[in-house]
Amino acid sequence: MKILQVMAGGEHGGAETAFVDMCIAMHEVGADIEVITRKNPIRVPRLLDAGLKVHTLPFGGKADFYTPWAIKKIIQKTEADVVQTWMSRAAQKTPNWQQSKIEKPYVNIARLGGYYKISHFKTMDYFVAISPDLKRHIIDGGIDLNKVHHINNFAETEEDVVPVRREDLDTPDDATVVLTLARLHDSKALDIAIEGLQDLPNVYLWIAGEGPLRSDLEELAKEKKVSDRVRFLGWRSDRAALLQTADMCAFISRVEPFGTVFAQSWANKTPVIVSDADGPRQYCRDGEDSLVIPKDNVEAFVSAVKNLQGNNVLQMNLVKNGYKRYLNEFTKEKSVQAYLDLYQEILNQEKSSAQSA
Repeated sequence: MKILQVMAGGEHGGAETAFVDMCIAMHEVGADIEVITRKNPIRVPRLLDAGLKVHTLPFGGKADFYTPWAIKKIIQKTEADVVQTWMSRAAQKTPNWQQSKIEKPYVNIARLGGYYKISHFKTMDYFVAISPDLKRHIIDGGIDLNKVHHINNFAETEEDVVPVRREDLDTPDDATVVLTLARLHDSKALDIAIEGLQDLPNVYLWIAGEGPLRSDLEELAKEKKVSDRVRFLGWRSDRAALLQTADMCAFISRVEPFGTVFAQSWANKTPVIVSDADGPRQYCRDGEDSLVIPKDNVEAFVSAVKNLQGNNVLQMNLVKNGYKRYLNEFTKEKSVQAYLDLYQEILNQEKSSAQSA
């Protein structure tokens, strides 16, 4: 079975990281996989270093007719059986078998990690949703429920890591460290965490990520007089090392279709505070494996941090139960095998349909 994974993608982002993690994970278990993506100084080197073959294309706007043509040629040359797209731009640029007029049949599978307009996925044959509610969204958009499947993201972080040294990030050993792993975008509600520091003495906020709001968030930290306790770390590839050093992780997005960070926190045995955004509220259980707070609520964030600070029993229970959830639902092995099994199931269905036609 030959697999192509296709993503345009932005410069940084959680979906982009999940894309790279999944491609590498499939390659590691021996899947015959190649990648089509934009040029990117982070994603492409990671994929190449892992031994994958990478095709880079522009994925431009409506006037970009080259990318669909090139994708068709790559599909034809590789004799792909499965073409999986990530997000809407890749789906819009990927022709289906009927359009391509390639002799060898193949199937297009769209992986949706957000509430995109289903009209952007006209060339897709099947769909994978990363949460139950996204599956509902796709079906509500007019797609046959038999064409829609749910597979969780997996909580991939680095193995055999050495925790980050606090002194390297100018952070006292006796401080409480709250870590965020997020694109610096309004949807991630990092302003809520920064504002909350005003009522959290001796708490340091590590913000790992990049994005368009960096300067605004830096200004907010100065305005609230907490900039001496906020560390803007930029885009990091040492997620596990950061999580294992932090006292807790905050994942308090305003908008979040899934949110792998909560599962990564569980995997690294780090207590996590999440908001009741769409993704986390489908998975996280308040007081059992996470602390769940209302969106856009500074007071609730402050209260949750203080609750964790002073309650070792609560910390241990969240860690124990969260790690159990990770093992049962979010391991790399389970997710990769679910995709490979789904691909084979779809190909068997398509072959059976063709033979009976």
